[in-house]
Amino acid sequence: MTTLIATILLVVFVVLVVAAVVKSVRIVPQATAGIVERFGRYHRTLNAGLNIVTPFVDRLRPLIDLREQVVSFPPQPVITRDNLVVGIDTVIYFQVTDPRAATYEVANYITAVEQLTVTTLRNVVGGMDLEHVLTSRDRINSELRKELDEATGKWGIRVGRVELKAIEPPGSIQDSMEKQMRADRDKRAAILSAEGSKQSAILTAEGERQAAVLKARGESEAVVLRAEAISTVFRAIHEGNPDQRLLAYQYMQMLPQIAQGDANKVWIVPSEIGKALEGIGGFFSAATASRADGQPAPAGPAIPAAAPGAAPSGAGTHFDAPVGRHASLEGWLAGGGGPVHDGAVGDNEGGAVPGAGDTSGAPRHDDPTLMEGPSEMGATV
Repeated sequence: MTTLIATILLVVFVVLVVAAVVKSVRIVPQATAGIVERFGRYHRTLNAGLNIVTPFVDRLRPLIDLREQVVSFPPQPVITRDNLVVGIDTVIYFQVTDPRAATYEVANYITAVEQLTVTTLRNVVGGMDLEHVLTSRDRINSELRKELDEATGKWGIRVGRVELKAIEPPGSIQDSMEKQMRADRDKRAAILSAEGSKQSAILTAEGERQAAVLKARGESEAVVLRAEAISTVFRAIHEGNPDQRLLAYQYMQMLPQIAQGDANKVWIVPSEIGKALEGIGGFFSAATASRADGQPAPAGPAIPAAAPGAAPSGAGTHFDAPVGRHASLEGWLAGGGGPVHDGAVGDNEGGAVPGAGDTSGAPRHDDPTLMEGPSEMGATV
């Protein structure tokens, strides 16, 4: 009997010892803190890790989370300065920095932060009208964070950030705002369209003005260049001192061009051809006499070679091209004889030039029909 009682007491002692050891060892997780009370009073704060407390004397309160917490509050009705009721949703980011103050300075710090946020929000928004509330979220967030941080500092809580999730004005106000926004956008669209039309008209007028100025400037420069060219040619002609023989020869070179064309049937011989033939005949007579006497020929117009590839159109020698030296013409003018035809008329319908005749004697450049009579004679060619 005595042995049984001793065994029971030993077992009870062992159990008490084990329980005391278990109660004295406390493991606190990371980012949490524990408040230890001894006989009902604050004793110390347990940090993360292994901690030893006095069993049956010290009591550990529920652990406090030291991480930053996010709390979203339901929409709160707030009256603005222009007497409009809007619903505002808020989100609070806070962190417990002092576990002892968060435990003993406020009963429930989460509820306290929520109510403080509502009252502070009404104070801030109450001094603003609806338009400023909708466009000044950053200002409202800054003022809320400042007020909450000052008020919750003694609770051992630091408010890091306050955000407004949504601002919901009344339905009638939303309709009015939509109409106002639509009217404002229509106004801006009309203004932009008018500005575009104005700029387009200005640019068009500017372009037309510049085009007119450039055109007038180009015409002026063209007139100046033409005048300079005429002046240059006129000066060159007078400086060269051309004689009557050169002018007559150039005049004769232009005659074949008058007869060019497949449809030409009649060649109107100008009355000035007599004077031209007279001047050219005199030149060739002087040249022949000079060669006979062994003297150099007098200076006269340079007669270029005949154009290659010209084909005769009838018997005898013909004008081959608008320019060039023509053997039969020179022979006729110098007294060589032979009829002269215009091969450029076409269809072998040419005839003898009036007054050419037989060239057995002097050149027939003194024909009365060429020197006298009407201003123009018509002769079929």
